[in-house]
Amino acid sequence: MTEPRATRPHMPGYGVSPSADGMLPWSWARLRLRASHDYWIATVWPDGRPHLMPVWGCWDDEAGLWFSSAHGSRKVRNLAARPTVTVATDDPRNPVVVDGVAELVTDHDAVERFADALNDKYRTGYPMTFFETNALVLVRPHSAFGVADDRFTESPTRWWFDRDGDHARHE
Repeated sequence: MTEPRATRPHMPGYGVSPSADGMLPWSWARLRLRASHDYWIATVWPDGRPHLMPVWGCWDDEAGLWFSSAHGSRKVRNLAARPTVTVATDDPRNPVVVDGVAELVTDHDAVERFADALNDKYRTGYPMTFFETNALVLVRPHSAFGVADDRFTESPTRWWFDRDGDHARHE
């Protein structure tokens, strides 16, 4: 994944500087995405209601966020029908929020790498058979937002990932 392009988000009425001074570097967001213990996953029910659930996961600088959930879980069924997703880290004072597209991954090598990363991060011992009943999901980001609590008016930053060359249409 290439370094995303940083922009100032539109936040009228919050006293946010329009200049680029004080915007956060992507390394600030990447650190928080890697360190988050829990990730909040927002999907959409078939009737349009939001569905928000915490998950364990692993941030991969080259791909995005990996997480797993039972094959029949509401979030997996929602993502199968509508793969757009929003992910938030667990720190409400210095949040990183990622918008992207989820895909269900069945590649054995990818599942094995995720299982190893998950077991390392959470000090668990999930065997590969765990994925017989659980789906592996990869969230590929198209944008992210971050703000540092101690520099609220200078720090709000939106990052754009240029996956298909048309990130400007989302701004």
